[in-house]
Amino acid sequence: MTKAQTDNAPTQGLAADQVLSVDAMGGDQGPATVVAGLSQFLGDKPAARAILHGPKAELAPLLASHKITSRVTIHDASDVVKMTDKPSHVLRNGKKTSMWSAIEAVRDHQAAVAVSCGNTGGLMAMSMLRLRKAEGVNRPAIACLWPSRNPSGFNVMLDAGADIRADQDDLLTYALMGASYARNGLDIARPRVGLLNVGTEEHKGRAELKVAHELIANAAVIGDFDYVGFVEGGDLPSDKVDVIVTDGFTGNVALKTGEGTATLISELLRGALMKNPWSMFGALLARGSLRSLRKRIDPRRVNGGVFLGLNQTVIKSHGSADATGVAAALHLAYRLAQSGFSDKLAARVASAASLAQDTGQEGGTGSPNTKTGK
Repeated sequence: MTKAQTDNAPTQGLAADQVLSVDAMGGDQGPATVVAGLSQFLGDKPAARAILHGPKAELAPLLASHKITSRVTIHDASDVVKMTDKPSHVLRNGKKTSMWSAIEAVRDHQAAVAVSCGNTGGLMAMSMLRLRKAEGVNRPAIACLWPSRNPSGFNVMLDAGADIRADQDDLLTYALMGASYARNGLDIARPRVGLLNVGTEEHKGRAELKVAHELIANAAVIGDFDYVGFVEGGDLPSDKVDVIVTDGFTGNVALKTGEGTATLISELLRGALMKNPWSMFGALLARGSLRSLRKRIDPRRVNGGVFLGLNQTVIKSHGSADATGVAAALHLAYRLAQSGFSDKLAARVASAASLAQDTGQEGGTGSPNTKTGK
């Protein structure tokens, strides 16, 4: 393995939970936007520090311009993972990239959480290789925050696209991980978990969904969450659930559909308000309410998909994120670091396999096609 050159001065002697590992490269808008977002974040969190990964000659002037050089360590990494790179190519050729360096800093316990705007497939593949899956996890998942009517303003949905497949045991593990994330990320003491299906009736859905339905219900007490049963697509933004569990194919389609619909509504609303002088006058009168609405649904506020099921925490920021979006992902990363999320999640899912076995036996859900009992 090729080690990046390191200047440890700003982070030396600090507890790892005060330090974030940030990939400066790979985003659509370049390292200047990442550094601007990092500057916003550090301005809000005086105790925080960061390790920034990328070409030192390019990053040092950016840090100096934002006056954050004393709080950021640069790990010099010459190469970049491109958005078009396949995961297999990233694994073979990624050792000198900023993404690899960012993950290595977390693996070596120099930082608590890694944050990257780069290639999602490459980031997941590299994270699984270097950080390894947590005990009891077959398939890691990406958890995203979905705007909702709940007091917190968001629901957690997973998997949002880490793996298109998920059987009943995977869905049980997702429920445990999602509940842990809701507790630590949204301060929900006892999250309500729902399983996404084509209807709420118990006879609907694929065979593995019906088995997962029983497994999750029987695991709720041990997992310290409330299971509300099957939920539908219309419940994603509702206040009847805090965590929505689904496979990565369905979750990613739902996520992209929601983002596209929100963009369409925003464009249509803007067009309607600017249609004529009367509508423009009405928009002027409603300016305060419109500003509040824009803030409530602003996707930059929920930027950051959390990779769950690894031994340490990685957050994927949108590649197109601006400085506000990058800062939001860093705030989420810091909150999880401060809560000791990695250790709590590992403790919660370490028993996932035994939970699946126990609840399968108690609930009589065993079948020749299940993995329960492994």
